[in-house]
Amino acid sequence: MLSYLKISFSIFIVLALSRFIPHPPNFTSLLALSFYVPVLLGLKYLPALIISFAITDLIIGYHTGTHWTWGSVLVIGLMSQYFTKKVSIRLIGALLGATLFFVITNFGVWTTGMYGLTLIGLLNCYILAIPFFAYSMISTIIFSLVIETGYKFYKIKFLRYKKSPQ
Repeated sequence: MLSYLKISFSIFIVLALSRFIPHPPNFTSLLALSFYVPVLLGLKYLPALIISFAITDLIIGYHTGTHWTWGSVLVIGLMSQYFTKKVSIRLIGALLGATLFFVITNFGVWTTGMYGLTLIGLLNCYILAIPFFAYSMISTIIFSLVIETGYKFYKIKFLRYKKSPQ
C-alpha cells in the first residue's frame, strides 16, 4: 500500500510539474503518462493518474470540456494494454493515444456549440485545433522517449542487481 501511494504521488508530481511550468499549449507529459503509466506500472495506477489530472485541473481551472479530457485519459490508458510488446509498438501506441485525445477532446469542444452544431462547425473545430495537435504530438514523442530511456536505464541498472547472485 505504501509503495502504491509513493508511486501515485510521484505520478502527481511529474504531471503537475509539466502542467504548471510555463509551456506551449498542450505541451505536457499528460498524454505520454496516460499511455505509459498503465503499460509500465499496470492498470491499477490509472485511477491515480486521472485523480492527479483532476487535482491539477482544479488548480488550473475547471472548464466544460474537462470530462472529455479525463475520459480521453481513461481511453488512452485502457487501449495502451494492446501496445506493450516492444519500444516501437509502444511509441506508435503513444502517438495513437495523442490522436485519440485530439479526436475526443475536440468533439467535446464542438458539443458546447462554440463552432455551431453542424458538420461545418465540427470540421472548423478540428481544423482550428491542428496547431494544438502538433504540440501534443511533439510533446508525446519527447516525453515518451524520456520515459522509454528511463525505463531502459531502470531495467539495466536495477533489475540486473536483483538477478545477480549474492
